[in-house]
Amino acid sequence: MRWTARNLDTIGAATWTHLELVAAALALALVVALPLGLLVARRPSARAAVLGTASVLYSLPTLAVFALLVPVLGLGFWPALLALVSYAVPILLRALVAGLAALPPAVLEAATGMGLTPLQRLWRVELPLALPALLGGLRVASVTLVSAATVAAYISAGGLGTLILTGLDQGHTEKILVGAGLVTAMALLLDAGIGAVQRRLPALA
Repeated sequence: MRWTARNLDTIGAATWTHLELVAAALALALVVALPLGLLVARRPSARAAVLGTASVLYSLPTLAVFALLVPVLGLGFWPALLALVSYAVPILLRALVAGLAALPPAVLEAATGMGLTPLQRLWRVELPLALPALLGGLRVASVTLVSAATVAAYISAGGLGTLILTGLDQGHTEKILVGAGLVTAMALLLDAGIGAVQRRLPALA
């Protein structure tokens, strides 16, 4: 592991860039998915159209999305970020809508009967009860983005994919193993961390 010992700064920078890209994409995806999910959750016709469009976006190959964005935004961080957001939004949107749709009608009626306004019912009852489903979507989205961000190295967005690609080009097994190992570790840690919060929700309620 001589290369690793001599290039800890490079590895650390690539890891930070990868994490930064994933975190920014998740944050922006939440900003888009939350209001959109709340808007269409109670509107069946709009829900079908929005979820259908989201499914189409999610089904597009990663490299194809990058290829579509590069002519408009160029190479680097921004096209990679937008592509990752387009992958995360459908996951989070479906999770939120499913969580809201699964709420027992009796609970909602009871909240209304207690005099809560629609907005108060949303914040005090609906969102807290739908939070486990949303966190489940966040787990899936985080792992998906860690993987997809690796491919972003093809458009000069940096991250751990750079180590893997240069390792493949140079036939440098250690670079490939370090990059792939850190991507795997990041995905597992994010999944475990969000999962731990998800499991603790009943105890925190």
